[in-house]
Amino acid sequence: MDLTTIQSLEAQYLFPTYARVPLLLERGKGPYVFASDGKRYLDFITGIGVNALGHAHPRILKVIRDQSKKIIHTSNVYYNEFQGVLAQRLTALAGMERAFFTVSGAEAAEGALKVARSLAQKISPEKIELVALHNAFHGRTMGALSVTGQTKYRAPFGPLLPGVRFVPANDQAALAAAVNANTCAIILEPVQGEGGIFELTPDYLATAARLAREAQATLIIDEIQCGLGRTGKPFAFQWTDLVPDIVITAKPIASGYPLGVIMARGTAATALTSGTHGTTFGGGPLACRIALEVLDILESPGMYERILETGALLKAGMTKLARRHKFVKEVRGKGLMLGMELDRPAAPVFNRMVELGLLANVTHDTIIRMLPPYIIEPKHAKKALGILGKALTAI
Repeated sequence: MDLTTIQSLEAQYLFPTYARVPLLLERGKGPYVFASDGKRYLDFITGIGVNALGHAHPRILKVIRDQSKKIIHTSNVYYNEFQGVLAQRLTALAGMERAFFTVSGAEAAEGALKVARSLAQKISPEKIELVALHNAFHGRTMGALSVTGQTKYRAPFGPLLPGVRFVPANDQAALAAAVNANTCAIILEPVQGEGGIFELTPDYLATAARLAREAQATLIIDEIQCGLGRTGKPFAFQWTDLVPDIVITAKPIASGYPLGVIMARGTAATALTSGTHGTTFGGGPLACRIALEVLDILESPGMYERILETGALLKAGMTKLARRHKFVKEVRGKGLMLGMELDRPAAPVFNRMVELGLLANVTHDTIIRMLPPYIIEPKHAKKALGILGKALTAI
């Protein structure tokens, strides 16, 4: 089916929620995707950080093939072979104790808020307030949306959860002023993704942990986008001494197959008991089997070093380009999570990048975001920088 036919069908039958780029992507291989016209694109957005191992990874394909012959889905009424094993490995990786599997990051955020509310209600019925950050993004379901610090996402759907206080990132005084005895939870992304690739400082995270502890509130760390290797460590919070109460992650965990997870320690690990929470699709045998293979690949020798090396190469190249173009305000990021902020709309640069064969995306209208696959080599980074350099001349 051609692109024009597909566009016509979507225009008639889908909610018009996506301003799609007019590309019909048909297949992928390694760091590349191929459109219906045969053109090849270097994929530096990876399904918004999902395809972290690139496309058609042979080990992932083998797992999908082998497991799908056995069993793809079972209800959580029954045991499956892989859920407990995956929970053991992920909690050990994150320093947590227990896990609950979901289908998406938004569902993981919702579940984390439920855990926090459950703990808080045992202390006081008035302990319902949530503290989140300006520019945060935690998902589009009602609870996750309530703590998403971007008005454009929240405004059309109010009223949302009451008692949410938004504070600026890395402003310790503002955070301290927002936390009180009625605070149920503080939720933070160590590196804001949709918010523009902003990293929280170690001191700020330490202050958040102290304030949460003093207020008997739950500290939720959202690693949906920045977690599982993206910054060069298993989790971005592990660049500090922080020990959260809850960690949530999703995007790259099953290499494109839908899966997310809530992990908790201490009292937070005791909050969900039989009948208090559930999911139909979360933690199925195929999803968990893929995730185990993803972890094996991530833990192969040199993977995290590779992420840091190629990320440093990209960031250095982007910084060099920024010096040539005065309309570039800043280059930010860690590992393979990078952003270039302009002082004007970035759409012309993005459009030119696509024309030249590089896929990234734009967040906050002015920030070019790159989330390349972990498997890229220096030659891919150099090619991307060459295209970006040419695209910046579009302004």
